[in-house]
Amino acid sequence: MDFNDTPAEAAFRAEARAWIQANAPRQLFEALSSSTFGGLNTGGEDPMQAAKSWQKKKADAGWACLLWPQEYGGRGATPIQSVIWNQEEGVYGKLGGTFIIGQGMCGPTMMAYASEEQKRRYLPKIASGEEIWCQLFSEPHGGSDLAGLRTRAEKDGDEWVINGQKIWTSGAQHSDYGILITRTDPTVAKHKGLTMFFLDMRSPGVDIRPIKQVNGQSGFNEVYFDNVRIPDAQRLGAVGDGWRVSLTTLMNERLAIGGGITTGFPDIHELVSSLPIDRDTAISDPAVRSKLADWYCKAAGLRNTASRAISALSRGETPGPENSIGKLVAGGMMQDIAKFAMDLQGFGAVVNDPALSEGAARFQAMLLRSPAVRIEGGTDQILRNIIAERVLGLPEDMRADKGLPFNRIPTGN
Repeated sequence: MDFNDTPAEAAFRAEARAWIQANAPRQLFEALSSSTFGGLNTGGEDPMQAAKSWQKKKADAGWACLLWPQEYGGRGATPIQSVIWNQEEGVYGKLGGTFIIGQGMCGPTMMAYASEEQKRRYLPKIASGEEIWCQLFSEPHGGSDLAGLRTRAEKDGDEWVINGQKIWTSGAQHSDYGILITRTDPTVAKHKGLTMFFLDMRSPGVDIRPIKQVNGQSGFNEVYFDNVRIPDAQRLGAVGDGWRVSLTTLMNERLAIGGGITTGFPDIHELVSSLPIDRDTAISDPAVRSKLADWYCKAAGLRNTASRAISALSRGETPGPENSIGKLVAGGMMQDIAKFAMDLQGFGAVVNDPALSEGAARFQAMLLRSPAVRIEGGTDQILRNIIAERVLGLPEDMRADKGLPFNRIPTGN
């Protein structure tokens, strides 16, 4: 594969670079550069306002959601142009984390299933960051089994009445809208009785409760629904076809999350190149170099796997199950690197102050956030099953509930 820019790509890169140089919030450069994984440092500025301001400026100039059609707030760009933009945006791209669920998961689902009027109303505001979206999927009783959800939707005239609970909903406390998968028919097999909607997160009966995480942040939330009413016009797909609709979201989720997870490889290479151990730097140790070589190979594999996904998108194909590979490998790799870096630092690893800690406390932040990375967007176990069954063609896991109506599946309560 030729990774050099074609003349057209070089011209696009020059255009993007010039615009970024002229418009980027340079006052945030140092703070953004020092942001640790899972945290956004904006140097005292309100992170949400800084993110929205940069996103709106990009959207107004045609640099937001580059792959989307222009009528929906995008640019109609090619996949490789989107890659070039991400490369040139660099550290300022960290401001886009607030919008990744709306733009990477909810937006593609709306594009596939919403009415034309709804697409023209909602998608441009997702692209511009004026409206933030979340994804209401996981539930306490379902665990990693999305199809085991219990949140009910019951038809009442032209509306649906929603009751139930979602959990681990990223960014719900900041969201204006969300896509919601519910159970509308408990008398059929669990994958068949589901229906998808989108809703206003400020609807009466929606109760959002942030969850305190080990790193001190609250990126995840519990969301309760108490007789929440949603118009039937906000249904995405046919009644009972929610599983198929959700697969559109999930495939894009794996692509969006998997492509955005830091592996920590550049960070560990920088650390071992300067960290003194036994009167020399850590990188002089053969065992350390062996670890680096292994991680380098994995990082290269991730880059090439991402290139295959980009090539598929350029051919107009839908993101496939192979995108689970990126998230599975990157999440585990980041956790392993963080642990190794902490071991190298010895007792110094307990210092979590970026001003005092080796590596500006990046590895401490990675370690505290990494368990969530290996759960969100599909657990490691779920992703391995997807890769085994849908990529490698291995036999499915045995399931005792296969084909059973949902209301006949034994439960613990």
